[in-house]
Amino acid sequence: MDILKSIIVWIIGICFVIATFPFNLIVWLLTLPFDRERVVIHWFLMYESTVLSFLMPIWKIYIEGRKKAVKGTTYVIISNHQSILDILLINCLRYKFKWISKIENFDVPVVGWYLKMAEYIIIDRGNEESKIEMLEKSYNFLKKGISIMIFPEGTRSLNNEIGFFKRGAFQLALQAKVPILPVLLDGTGGILPKHGLIFGSGHQILIKVLDPINPAEFGTDNPDSLALKLSLLMTSRLNELRVQNSPL
Repeated sequence: MDILKSIIVWIIGICFVIATFPFNLIVWLLTLPFDRERVVIHWFLMYESTVLSFLMPIWKIYIEGRKKAVKGTTYVIISNHQSILDILLINCLRYKFKWISKIENFDVPVVGWYLKMAEYIIIDRGNEESKIEMLEKSYNFLKKGISIMIFPEGTRSLNNEIGFFKRGAFQLALQAKVPILPVLLDGTGGILPKHGLIFGSGHQILIKVLDPINPAEFGTDNPDSLALKLSLLMTSRLNELRVQNSPL
C-alpha cells in the first residue's frame, strides 16, 4: 500500500512542478530586467511550495510561530534537517530569504533550474574556495536586507535527531550582526527518510519557529561556541515538542 501511495505522491509532485515551470519561466523572464535580487520568482516558489505541501493527502502540516519573524528584519534562519521534504516545508513559512544549497541540487532537472532562476547560493561542500564564496555572497545579501536560510547540520539526519552544527551560519550572524531565527521541523524523517523513496503515511509534520536570538543575546563572538549553544537549545526544544505531542 505504501508503494502505491508513494507512486501517487511522486506523480502529483512531479506533475505539479512540471506544470508550473512554464508559468514561472515567463514570470522570471518578464521580471529579469528590474528584479535584480530575484525576489519575485522567490515569492512564486514560496506560494507554490505551500500549495503543493497542502495538496498531499498523506500528511498533516502544523505551523507554529510564523509571525515571530518580524517583518523587515533580516535573519540567519537555521533549521534541523530530517528529509528532503524539509526544503518544501520551510518554503511554507513564506519568508524572504536566499537558500544555501549544495551544488548537487543545481544539477537536478527543473528543481535545479528553479534554484538558478532564484539565484540561490551554491556551496560545494568539498571545496574550501566555494565555502568562502558562499560566505561572501551570503554576507552581501544580509547587508542588503535579505535573510539567509541554511541547514547547519549540512546533511539530513539518519535518526531524526539533531546532529553537529557547522560554524558557517553562526559566523555569518556574528559578522553581519543579525539575529538568528531557529526553526524546528519534526515528522518529515518518518515520512521520507534519507535515501528513501517510499513515503510513509498518517504522519504529522510540525514546523515551529522559535524566538529570534538577537546579537546581544549570543553571549559569545566564537562561531563554534554559538553553534554548540544553538544545537543544545534546539535539541532541548525538539524533545519538549515531542513530549507535548506524544500520544497519551
